[in-house]
Amino acid sequence: MSDKKIIFLDVDGTITDYENNIPESAKAAIKLARANGHRVYMCTGRSKAENPPEIWEIGFDGMIGGNGCYVEDHDYVVMHQLITLEQCRHIVDWLHSRGLEFYLESNNGLFASENFREASKKTMIEYAKGKGASEEDAEKSADDFADVLIYGGELYRDDLNKVSFILSSYQDHLDSIEEFPDLVANTWGGKGEHALFGDLGVKGIDKAHAVHVLVDYLKADMADTVAVGDAKIDIPMFECCAQSVCMGSGGDEAKAAADWVTTDVDDDGMWNAFVHLGLIEDNR
Repeated sequence: MSDKKIIFLDVDGTITDYENNIPESAKAAIKLARANGHRVYMCTGRSKAENPPEIWEIGFDGMIGGNGCYVEDHDYVVMHQLITLEQCRHIVDWLHSRGLEFYLESNNGLFASENFREASKKTMIEYAKGKGASEEDAEKSADDFADVLIYGGELYRDDLNKVSFILSSYQDHLDSIEEFPDLVANTWGGKGEHALFGDLGVKGIDKAHAVHVLVDYLKADMADTVAVGDAKIDIPMFECCAQSVCMGSGGDEAKAAADWVTTDVDDDGMWNAFVHLGLIEDNR
């Protein structure tokens, strides 16, 4: 075991708040931790193209993206497992047949279905409000999200990490499990049957698997790993890392699975977690 840690950070609700703002204390905590010799990686459902410049400007040693299908260390691609072109065709045709709007998540961009912008606004407002945003902030968040997407692009692709689609009901998610036994089906944007989105990704992939791949590549020790997140999808990462922290604004299941619960994401949650873990000193 080393005194230098390998830190894996979820993004949404962990590095950023639920309106995609990055608390200044979170930026400071990450920079100080790296200055102290610790390695810090994003470990997120986002694909590389989803991260705005202000996230990259903080400085990271690399990232795990697509909930574990993509692993990068200092611009070197350690692993990248993709949805095949055949699987993509099946997904796109199935979603079209059900009238479900979607976007395809690639490191080369986020490619939206024909009517996604209009269909997603109500859903994304509901998502932001469910995380505590005001009506005004939720509308801005929905518009900002829609503006990131690429419209009119090729939808039959061979560069996909995963696919997210708007649920008309929870049954869409259940049906996706039956339709795509060769993929893994999840939901996000809400709790249980109140989820707003379904998603489909590479089977056998999760954040924990990717953490092991990266730690093996670094020839490091799992005893030196730290995970920080806020949601159910972070639980495998919590379980595989030696230490785990859930944000105070996180979900109940994630809090129960973590070793420790810090303050809310916008109440110095990251800073307080890093101080608690001894990664930085509280010198403010």
